[in-house]
Amino acid sequence: MSSNSNSDQTAKGATSSRVKSFPRRVLWMLLALAIVYFAIAYLVLPLAWNRYETRHPWLDEIPGITEAGDGIPGDPLNVALIGDESKVKALLSSANWSAADPLGVKSDLRIAADTVLRRSYEDAPVSSLYLFGRKEDLAYEKPFGDDPRRRHHVRFWRGKQLDEQGRPVWFGAATFDQRVGLSHTTGEITHHIAPDIDTERDFLIRSLQDTGLLVEQYYVDSFHKVTTGRNGGGDPWHTDGRLSVGVISPD
Repeated sequence: MSSNSNSDQTAKGATSSRVKSFPRRVLWMLLALAIVYFAIAYLVLPLAWNRYETRHPWLDEIPGITEAGDGIPGDPLNVALIGDESKVKALLSSANWSAADPLGVKSDLRIAADTVLRRSYEDAPVSSLYLFGRKEDLAYEKPFGDDPRRRHHVRFWRGKQLDEQGRPVWFGAATFDQRVGLSHTTGEITHHIAPDIDTERDFLIRSLQDTGLLVEQYYVDSFHKVTTGRNGGGDPWHTDGRLSVGVISPD
């Protein structure tokens, strides 16, 4: 009897232990499900939507590379500004970027003279590149010291697309001219760009942010699927593939 009684008590104890542990397992399962829910609802999905919204539908059909006049690849796009044309011009002017002079005999002669005399030419023209079947709408530059062979410069094209709030989008190619020489593809005299176009992209955006006229700045990841190449002058370039977007204050 004693043996049977002990066995019964042991069985009852085990049953009681299982009964007590069952609610704990349920609570742990519910807790785990709650954690998964909050992670998906408040972390994963917002991040996914943010990536989708950051990409923006108006970027889907944008070429990543400009073209030279003969149709060969030009400089890659790496920046975009959102705002009216007057706002874009005012922003660049406030950041001490100068509108480039138009191409012509007079400007060509001045470039030649300033190059020989090592005088700065803040409004020196830039060669035309093409996007959307037309040359750039705006071209701006910032001198680098007193050497006209070296300069920061950017070309902008207004896209036909509007952003979600109906504002025009300006796509730009910002590069740094590091020297003057012969084109590797045509033999023409041209400026040669520095290969790291991300450094110039970030330099431009920082100078625009310093004006206080940008209300937002963000990067669009994987804008470029191909992250290395050569422009129309045969200059190599490389990028992390991101497009830097600046939103101009409407006020």
